[in-house]
Amino acid sequence: MSMKLGRFVVGASHAVALLALLAADVSAAGPDVVAAGETPDDARLDPLKDLNGYFPFTPSESPEAWQKRAGEVRRQMRVALGLWPMPTKTPLNAVVHGKVDRDEYTVERVYFESMPGLYVTGSLYRPKSAKGKVPGVLCPHGHFGGGRFHDAGEAQVKQSIAQGAERFEEGGRSPLQARCVQLARMGCIVFHYDMLGYADSGQISFELAHRFGKQRPEMNSPTNWGLFSPQAEEHLQSIMGLQAYNSVRALDFLTSLDGVDPRRLAVTGASGGGTQTFTIAAIDPRVAVAFPAVMVSTAMQGGCTCENCSLFRVGTGNVEFAALFAPKPQAMTSADDWTKEMETKGFPELQAHYKMLGAPDNVSLAALTQFKHNYNYVSRAAMYDWFNKHLGLGHEEPIVEQDYQRLTSDEMTVWNDDHPQPEGGDAFERKLLRWWTDDANQQIAALRPKDESSLKAYREVVGTGIDVVIGRGLPESTELEYDQTHKVERGDVIEMAGLLRNKTHGEELPIAFLYPKQWEGRVTIWLSDKGKAGLYQNDGSLDPYVARLLERGVSVVGVDLLYQGEFLAGGTPIDKTPRVANPREAACYTFGFNSSVFAQRVHDVLTTIAFVRGHDYTPKRVDLVALDGTGPIAAAARAQARDAIGRAVIDTSGFRFGEVRDLWSVDFLPGGAKYDDLPGMLAVAAPGELLLAGEKGQSAKLVEAAYAAAGDKSNLTIASPDKQKSLATTAVEWLLRD
Repeated sequence: MSMKLGRFVVGASHAVALLALLAADVSAAGPDVVAAGETPDDARLDPLKDLNGYFPFTPSESPEAWQKRAGEVRRQMRVALGLWPMPTKTPLNAVVHGKVDRDEYTVERVYFESMPGLYVTGSLYRPKSAKGKVPGVLCPHGHFGGGRFHDAGEAQVKQSIAQGAERFEEGGRSPLQARCVQLARMGCIVFHYDMLGYADSGQISFELAHRFGKQRPEMNSPTNWGLFSPQAEEHLQSIMGLQAYNSVRALDFLTSLDGVDPRRLAVTGASGGGTQTFTIAAIDPRVAVAFPAVMVSTAMQGGCTCENCSLFRVGTGNVEFAALFAPKPQAMTSADDWTKEMETKGFPELQAHYKMLGAPDNVSLAALTQFKHNYNYVSRAAMYDWFNKHLGLGHEEPIVEQDYQRLTSDEMTVWNDDHPQPEGGDAFERKLLRWWTDDANQQIAALRPKDESSLKAYREVVGTGIDVVIGRGLPESTELEYDQTHKVERGDVIEMAGLLRNKTHGEELPIAFLYPKQWEGRVTIWLSDKGKAGLYQNDGSLDPYVARLLERGVSVVGVDLLYQGEFLAGGTPIDKTPRVANPREAACYTFGFNSSVFAQRVHDVLTTIAFVRGHDYTPKRVDLVALDGTGPIAAAARAQARDAIGRAVIDTSGFRFGEVRDLWSVDFLPGGAKYDDLPGMLAVAAPGELLLAGEKGQSAKLVEAAYAAAGDKSNLTIASPDKQKSLATTAVEWLLRD
């Protein structure tokens, strides 16, 4: 008597024995490797990192090493900001009107469209004495009350003068206007523009842009969503991203002016304007000189929702963002705030970094810790000298700021009867995000693979975007170590278990290996929503499909991914992802600094793949099976591992990140829907052998096209429902078909 298992035959008595051989002395969950009631020693179980954490910067050892790292960080920034691919640059339709004439300069009112219907507003300062091309300077204002319309008031400016922070009662009431005026007097054309929700920028409210605290159910929709919703986060749409793109378009506006020298563009701002400064300086190569004030620090990274977005600071921080500008000239200030330790923590590393790149004199810090958070006269004076030197303005130093006549808000506002304020509110917000989504989708659709060349282009954009969304590729074998705690010979199989550590990231995975004594060189990583317990049945005997693989000489590996199996210490599986203590319901405060649970589980699969491939016995092939809810994790891991996996069996069950309706779902992945969702992850892994279930009809077309473009269409098998055969049976037959 025998049992037929696909294309192979085993004796019935042998099969029964194999199924039962692990039942004795094994719990229903398989062998435990952590003491009862304890969990793995894994850094991810510690409190999450938040914006008040510590963010050191370690300079690279060589310019070549930095070039690689800089490319990774800059790409991470652009992806996180929703600017990968960069939105289509539509006409600015700039309007400049309402000139105000002062002694040495003029001020005009400006508005233009950064995206269709979204207006950037501001004041344009021009020197009267300008001859030829002159430098252009962007001035983002930061979190000063009223923004561009800021007036500190008579009492405050008198106190500032007494402290030595300001010089004049009139001009000192607006340190924001003061720097624009002085830079214009020095010969620069200056654009002072509004952050979203400030001054004339009212289409998205101040409360939404900078004070968002609670999710809006009415803006959480799979097709017509608003900012801060799960859908916006899955498409990497944020206030920070919009403001960064407004800065890109502000540079476009400046360089469109006849009098601006495009080779001498500078940016300076303080506080939230400092965040805008180092962000645009890092992502736009046109910026030549930068001066981010009171913001670059290893401490607090920026508290506002306009300074944070998902993925942005995972594994990096503001000092490294500033380092991206090197070797171009950059100076900054510190104050008696979160930047007060910059002189000893952060700036020495920046100095070493600039020295390594051959430009030690191109970085400077004015440590003005006698003052609270500011962009006061003393700080501005440091900026004037820096810009004078590096923009080639030719003034005698020190440059002493003079008083000026402040503009009133009525003199600055861009909206009037002839220039009516545009629509805003919820309907506008939805329309704006719809355009942003459609534009990205159209750009990605144009890249969808048709041949080898287009597949390469698709991978360069979509694959690279997915790289950042997942946040990690295969680790090096040197990063891993294995501590075996369990080994038992059971007939023809050796059962082993232990802890697999990723030393680089402080992660520790309970892992089990079933090794047939007649091993034929292949390994199958068997993923399960039960972790390594998925190798076994409830009575502790082997899963029958695992047993089939072992009988054919295939070693099988099971692993507890984060919050599976022994990570739960006997508790129930989590249904909500951990979050930081910040009470505001914005994803950026958690996922701007920490990978999601979904991404971390993908990391665990990648760690397992790297270990199995690099182990002493060097397998001929490593396969991956994910049938019971882990299919999306496997698809994401395959997108990163690619050729490291031989054959993969993935049941997606039709899952889509874009349909996740809860920010705290364990399936939530910031950016997961942006790059053709789950089919995009499957497509970039072509042409690795794949048995795909859960996708049919149109949903499988993209994957089929990628395999055809790769010239290996036969490597893709779409599983069709078979009432006579389970998917697991089909999977095992497919894995063992030769």
